[in-house]
Amino acid sequence: MEEQITREILKKVRQVEVRTSRLVNDTLAGSYQSVFKGRGMNFDEVREYVPGDEIRTIDWNVTARTGVPHIKKFTEERELTIMLLIDISGSGDFGSAASSKREVMAEIGSVLAFSAVRNNDKVGLILFSDFVELYIPPKKGRSHILRLIREILFFQPQGRKTDLIVPLDFVNEVARRKCVTFLISDFCLPGDFEKALTALQPKLQVSNRRHDLIAMIISDPREHTLPDVGWLTIEDAESGVQVELDTSDPSVRRGYAELAADRRKTLNKAIRSAGVDLLDLSTDQSYVPPLLNFFGNRRRRLSR
Repeated sequence: MEEQITREILKKVRQVEVRTSRLVNDTLAGSYQSVFKGRGMNFDEVREYVPGDEIRTIDWNVTARTGVPHIKKFTEERELTIMLLIDISGSGDFGSAASSKREVMAEIGSVLAFSAVRNNDKVGLILFSDFVELYIPPKKGRSHILRLIREILFFQPQGRKTDLIVPLDFVNEVARRKCVTFLISDFCLPGDFEKALTALQPKLQVSNRRHDLIAMIISDPREHTLPDVGWLTIEDAESGVQVELDTSDPSVRRGYAELAADRRKTLNKAIRSAGVDLLDLSTDQSYVPPLLNFFGNRRRRLSR
């Protein structure tokens, strides 16, 4: 039985690898590198000045010594560290489309990981619920990436609830140097929504100042609208609280949709006001066009 489970796990990991690596090679190859820059510039060499060189790069010491204008040449420090902060709380198991939210998170994490390793960057992983469930320090290489995918897909969490502050505090503690940090979650905030959001926003600001923080919200269409199917029992996957709704009543469906829309608008506004880039994705739509669009917008903004 254990051997069969192992084979199934390896098969699933291999499927994700084939699908996401092909996507990286065919579609996202140039976007990732153009959007995420290195940590800075390294001194390369001193050479003679030629017309068109930046005057600001002239090395006045060498110029004075030789009597011939020389400039300092720098190269970009390309290597980056990518940190994937992925929510594996109970609400991620939900999915009314072909894939659950957790499966979509896993695939997006895989795409980012393969993009990073293709560019010789390091990738680390933090899986969290209402505490850090697993931390894998950043490394390079295909075998490391395959391990990350396996953990994202099959790690069995001990917690069911969500606390987004926990992984942000953790990455600020373990990542001493600036890194590109992807916070991938459904952002189902526990308890009082407004209170939880008020506590989260300053943490987003702090993390974004220390790192390059990008929030990815993964939602399901049934979290925004209800079908007309009569009486329906809805259960909170994290708290276990159940609510019965008469979905045949248009006012119930409308109220549900309005509340969901208000919360989504408030959440997106809070994230963006913290200076954090945001990508909003759904389980019933391909994440590729929004991801490419996000990369394009970010590239244009950073090049201004």
